[in-house]
Amino acid sequence: MRLGLLIGIIALTAAPALAQGTGAGTGQAATPGAGPVLVFETEKGTFEIETYQSQAPKTVAHIVGLVNKRFYNGLRVHRVVRNFVVQVGDPQTRDMTKKEMWGTGGSGTSIGVAEFSKTFKHGLGVVSMAHAGDPTKADSQFFIVIGPASHLDGKHQIWGKVIGNGMDVVNKLAVDDRIVRATVKGAK
Repeated sequence: MRLGLLIGIIALTAAPALAQGTGAGTGQAATPGAGPVLVFETEKGTFEIETYQSQAPKTVAHIVGLVNKRFYNGLRVHRVVRNFVVQVGDPQTRDMTKKEMWGTGGSGTSIGVAEFSKTFKHGLGVVSMAHAGDPTKADSQFFIVIGPASHLDGKHQIWGKVIGNGMDVVNKLAVDDRIVRATVKGAK
């Protein structure tokens, strides 16, 4: 009887913590203030990004707005640096004849602020805004960290993290791979 009571107490105590998990295989608790989950379907598979709305509200709103406008649909991966980052978000990647200019374009609407996190650091699976030197001018390009990148802390605004088994897909991505569709999970 005592063993049953002890198991019941452990289960009740652990339930709230288990309910906050971010996805299978992440080994981390949910992010406080987690926002919408974005789903990126690529030619190599699908990955999901949990957004950090409480840490970067304007950045998340901007990216979610672009996803809702179908901005990322049809874009290609334009930068992969082995053991560092995978980068997407340049609308010029829809045109293979502009390949030499890939990485220089954007949506035309910068976020206008630099929302640096003191909570989150650039670690494996973290998603952060790319920019050409001025973080307030970050636009539509973002990168996913696939290797050591702590030197980016305080220089690029972190707005999410790949969850579940999505890093398996991210690690397969190469330059020219296409985003078939990006959506907000649960949105109609």
